[in-house]
Amino acid sequence: MGKPVNQLRSFYKNEPRTLLAVDCVILGFNGESLEILLVKRAIVPERNKWSLMGGFVQEDESPEKAASRVLKQLTNLEGVYMENCGIFGEPGREERRVVSIVYFALIDATQYRHILSEEYEAKWFPLDQHPKLIFDHEDMISAAKHTLRTKAALYPILFELLPEKFTIPQIASLYECVYNIELDKRNFSRKLLASGLLIKLNEKDKENSRKGAFYYRLNMDIYKEKIMSFLRYLPSWSVEE
Repeated sequence: MGKPVNQLRSFYKNEPRTLLAVDCVILGFNGESLEILLVKRAIVPERNKWSLMGGFVQEDESPEKAASRVLKQLTNLEGVYMENCGIFGEPGREERRVVSIVYFALIDATQYRHILSEEYEAKWFPLDQHPKLIFDHEDMISAAKHTLRTKAALYPILFELLPEKFTIPQIASLYECVYNIELDKRNFSRKLLASGLLIKLNEKDKENSRKGAFYYRLNMDIYKEKIMSFLRYLPSWSVEE
């Protein structure tokens, strides 16, 4: 057995050594607009510049587990909705050869604003008004937005960005932010309520209007079992915008 093992080691010895990394595009909704969570890079090159949160995939973990670990390090959250949205590995993107798998994560920014890690100098920024980022992280955000728009048109994943109870105007604002469109609010509300996806609560949000808007919560049975197309809720839009 020694000879085949030695031959295998000899073969790999001549192959390039490439580091595998994960980067997380962490998105939140503050009730009015989309935000992104960024950190100050702690190492050279580009030290102290704004960056996505990332890390290297360890030998004993999958990329998905590595992304979950990175997210927990920054926010202390587990079980967050995450999805792969691209692979970035152009030669020269960093000083060493690094290939990065990008994930976007969806969290309720209002609920978790207080758990930001001081160690990483984490800060929320408006998604379309964040500071300049290092390397190809701007392209990673574009890939995340593209995937989010495409996925959210087919599945109700945007509810992951909302608190446990929410109003119809909040949902409409969220969809308008994600797709950069203006909805027919009455038509959107009518179709959404007819979906069976929402359960009306006997409670109103009176902070934003004198009359108040009823709170709703997600019907988890419908959410899990009757995944429906959201394309019919939206006017014409382009994922390239």
